[in-house]
Amino acid sequence: MQYEEYLDEVTTLIVEKYGVTEAAAIKIVVVAQDKEFFVPHDQTPEMRNIDQAHLDARALFEASGQAKVVPGKKKK
Repeated sequence: MQYEEYLDEVTTLIVEKYGVTEAAAIKIVVVAQDKEFFVPHDQTPEMRNIDQAHLDARALFEASGQAKVVPGKKKK
């Protein structure tokens, strides 16, 4: 997968898995880019795969502060 396609995939996964708006997901990915989260992905094409995209989507969503723990429920 090309670098830009990978970023699109991560963005799409954040929208689909976590129910945030597309604009919010784009912001999460842009902030991650600004913090150089994706530098290893750019340098190592093998990192740009669907399994890694799922892991990155989860990590970025959780790090964004938008993940809320519902009182009385355990975080998975």
